[in-house]
Amino acid sequence: MDAPAFTYRPIGFVRTPYAKRIDAPHQPTVVEGTESGAPAEATLELDAALPETVLRDLAGFERIWLIFAFHLSEGWAPLVQPPRGPKGKRGVLATRSPHRPNALGLSAVELVGVEGRTLRLRGVDLLDGTPVLDLKPYVPYADAFPGARAGWIDAVDAATGAHSAPGPRKPRRNP
Repeated sequence: MDAPAFTYRPIGFVRTPYAKRIDAPHQPTVVEGTESGAPAEATLELDAALPETVLRDLAGFERIWLIFAFHLSEGWAPLVQPPRGPKGKRGVLATRSPHRPNALGLSAVELVGVEGRTLRLRGVDLLDGTPVLDLKPYVPYADAFPGARAGWIDAVDAATGAHSAPGPRKPRRNP
């Protein structure tokens, strides 16, 4: 049986200070090693084909989920080396690697404001020009599971401390 093919159009593109993967944090809340050391400001401009009314009532949410395409991904691998923890490859679906069978990403970012067709965001880990396929409001009662187990990451946290994910390998300055 053949799997169905899916075609998606971006709902918009983000503008961020990160031109290269090495510049961006590994996770939106981990900013150590970035140029400013602070969560990045970004914008998402809604595609002109969508009516502005799709953003109605979004302004009251503090966070939103961005579903996006890793548009610069150059393929995928079944095993990848995560940026933290002991050396050794892990199954790609047990990581947040951009090198996935379907190059899709998910980030919970802060929604600073809605200004017409533009969303002002903070704490992004996306590269400039990343196509956003969809967004959804972050709803704490449904989206937060603070006591959930995190597989192999729990062992890394026990050894190195929670939230010890690295930022970029070294600070970069945009040209």
